[in-house]
Amino acid sequence: MKWFAFSIVCAVFQISYQNPKHWTLLPNILVLEVDGTLAEQNLLCMESPEELIGSANQSQEIFWKKNGIDQAQRGNSYRVQLEESLGGGNYTCHSEDGSLLNHTIVLIKEDKSKRRKILVKTDEDYLKCTAQNYSGEFYCSWTWHSSRSGRVAFIKAHRVPDSNAKCSVDTSGQWTCSSGYGNFSCTLSDNRISCLDKQHCPYAEESKQICVTVFVLSQHFLLEEYFQRFYLSEIVKPDKVEIAQVNTTVIQWSYPSSWSSPYSYFPLTFQIAQLKDGCESCDNPCNNYQGTQTHFSVLWL
Repeated sequence: MKWFAFSIVCAVFQISYQNPKHWTLLPNILVLEVDGTLAEQNLLCMESPEELIGSANQSQEIFWKKNGIDQAQRGNSYRVQLEESLGGGNYTCHSEDGSLLNHTIVLIKEDKSKRRKILVKTDEDYLKCTAQNYSGEFYCSWTWHSSRSGRVAFIKAHRVPDSNAKCSVDTSGQWTCSSGYGNFSCTLSDNRISCLDKQHCPYAEESKQICVTVFVLSQHFLLEEYFQRFYLSEIVKPDKVEIAQVNTTVIQWSYPSSWSSPYSYFPLTFQIAQLKDGCESCDNPCNNYQGTQTHFSVLWL
């Protein structure tokens, strides 16, 4: 009877402290996926602790710190206790003289059902992606939450359904993602990324969507994932038309300088509206004008 009761207690303990699903975002950056239950994750300081030998030919003790604060745990391994979204941080291990031996940044990624906390949804989505032409270059932007401090931790761009693209970032902050279906390079600036698919052919019909994933990180080591899927043809929006006045009765315009060429292959349809002086909606006349409108296409050879 006593053995039976002990078995139940052990089983409950094992269920309560499961190892979370984990994966590596970048070297020395470990992501732990949590669902609100109690869990723990072991961190390893050195692959071969025997390498840490003191001057007296004796093994030295290993000390741990979390975010620069000394921890009570000692030894080559460290147990990270996880509860809700707590447990993330910069874990470092040191020798007896204080020398840094290794470090692991632990990021916490909550269950997808949890409310997003770092970015703000605008126009029913978190990421807004646009392109000025069909060259393969596009832009994605987002809005940071006003009361939370966040930064981009990782960027991934690939063609669906290929999810095995290898992504990396260089010292200048240039992200590259390569696979058999695309070769993307992305540049980050605060709340926007500019990407280019170097294998994209603007004269061929797209057969695979682009998937852009942005991982953002809070100051409390909370990681959130946001993504957007699209064809370039779905997000293309030409720049403003360049208009010039020839004389009092004649005006002329040209294609936006950023538009794809030849214009015969990428024609645009122009909309003209004649407005009276002092109009109240001149900032956005094409959307607000209710009068007669003329539509025609211009093909430039």
